[in-house]
Amino acid sequence: MIRLLRAADRTAVPWKNGGGVTREVAASPPSAGLDSFDWRVSIAEVRASGPFSVFEGIDRTLTVLQGRLALTFADRTVELTADGARFAFPGDVPCTGQPVGGPVTDLNVMVRRGRRSAHVERVTEGVIAPETTMLVVASASTGIQWGDRHMALAPFDAVLIVAPEETPFSLRGDACIIRIRS
Repeated sequence: MIRLLRAADRTAVPWKNGGGVTREVAASPPSAGLDSFDWRVSIAEVRASGPFSVFEGIDRTLTVLQGRLALTFADRTVELTADGARFAFPGDVPCTGQPVGGPVTDLNVMVRRGRRSAHVERVTEGVIAPETTMLVVASASTGIQWGDRHMALAPFDAVLIVAPEETPFSLRGDACIIRIRS
């Protein structure tokens, strides 16, 4: 079964530390709060420099969808770009985010350490395995097709695969594929 999660239906909420806003794409269990989720996918807007929220026992994977973001840790600084790779780091390690040259939009995948793991991959076209957990449109409109079905997706829309499909998906456009495993 496939659930369409439209970006237009999401509500902006303040970050845990109050320094920005995020829009939850999906979480498991569905009604879980920030202290009780097994996994959570969100899209955040970073407009100003500031500390990232600390999440004890959480592993994070950050993918910049628009803009450039510098993440500063105690021992290093990493710069992420919209055309660059994802970046995984422990959510309980303090870091500061600084937009470089303007606002940033990022995809944030968080999993409870020891319960789940996540792999995030950015793709522009091709065949997607049926067991994929979620697809999030990264920029321009995208289309996916499986069998004789087709779905048009706007920027930041998502598709959550609740029960594995038997047919592979074909993707046309820019998207992030998220696989969450036990």
